[in-house]
Amino acid sequence: MSARNVLGGDLLDCSHDPLTGYFRNGCCETGPQDTGSHTVCAVITADFLQYSYTRGNDLITPRRDYAFPGLRPGDRWCLCVNRWREAWEAGCAPPVILEAPHEGALKRVTLDMLKAHCAPHTEEVP
Repeated sequence: MSARNVLGGDLLDCSHDPLTGYFRNGCCETGPQDTGSHTVCAVITADFLQYSYTRGNDLITPRRDYAFPGLRPGDRWCLCVNRWREAWEAGCAPPVILEAPHEGALKRVTLDMLKAHCAPHTEEVP
């Protein structure tokens, strides 16, 4: 059985450049070992990077020990649903690719919240 997205369809890839996902397979799949629930496929913004940094999560600096390339505005990345929600509450949530967040994200955010921050759809996955 394939993973489902928040719209009930097949989970689409988020990004291969940079390679994202808890399992570093390009999509926002999750499982019991993913305690951070990296389920929201977002298009990273400068505002979000700054917000995350001030919250103690530096997403800018590369970390080779975690296969983390560091992010720039415009990159797509599977974010922890709780951090995306925090950013939403602070007014700086990055846009999401609606076909790519895992349905598990709906345990912490609503579909309406995600739809309100929907990025333009593109067939091409970086």
